[in-house]
Amino acid sequence: MRTALNLAIVCRMRNARLKSIAVVSAILLLTGCGLQVPKDPEGTLDRVTDGVMRVGVTENPPWVELDGSGEPAGSEPALIARFADELGAEIEWTDGSETALLEALERGELDVVLGGFRDDTPWVDLGAITRPYREVEGVDGMERHVMIVRLGENGFQVALERFLDEAERS
Repeated sequence: MRTALNLAIVCRMRNARLKSIAVVSAILLLTGCGLQVPKDPEGTLDRVTDGVMRVGVTENPPWVELDGSGEPAGSEPALIARFADELGAEIEWTDGSETALLEALERGELDVVLGGFRDDTPWVDLGAITRPYREVEGVDGMERHVMIVRLGENGFQVALERFLDEAERS
C-alpha cells in the first residue's frame, strides 16, 4: 500500500513539473510571436503612431479653451499635442458637448476626449479614464484630473498614462 502511495506522489510531482514546463514554454512561445500586453483590440496605438490621433475637446478653461479657430488652447490640448508629437501623429480636433464627444468615443470615432475631467466623472460607462495626472485645489477640495480614452484600448491608454506621468515630473 505504501509503495502505491509513493508512486502516486511521484506521478503527481512529475505532472506538476510537466504542467510548469508547458506553461513556461507557452509564455515564451507567445512572447516570441510578438504578443503585446496590454493590447488594443481596435489597434488604436498602432493606428495613431505615425498617423492621425482623433481628439475630442469640450470647453472648460483653463484646461480646454475654444476660440473658434479650430485649434483649441489650454493645458490639456498642449499636453496631448506633445504626446502626438512623441508618436509622430497629426491631430484631428473635434469640439462639442461632453455627451456628443463621449458617444463618439464609444463608437470609435475619437481616440481621446479632453475637457478638464476629474476622476469622479460620470462618463465612465462610455470611456476609460486615465490615472489622475494632475491634482489642483478646487472649490470642493483637491481635484484629480484625468483624460478619457476609448474603453478597452489599453495599449493606447498605458502609453498616454506613461507620457502624462513623465510630463508631470518634468
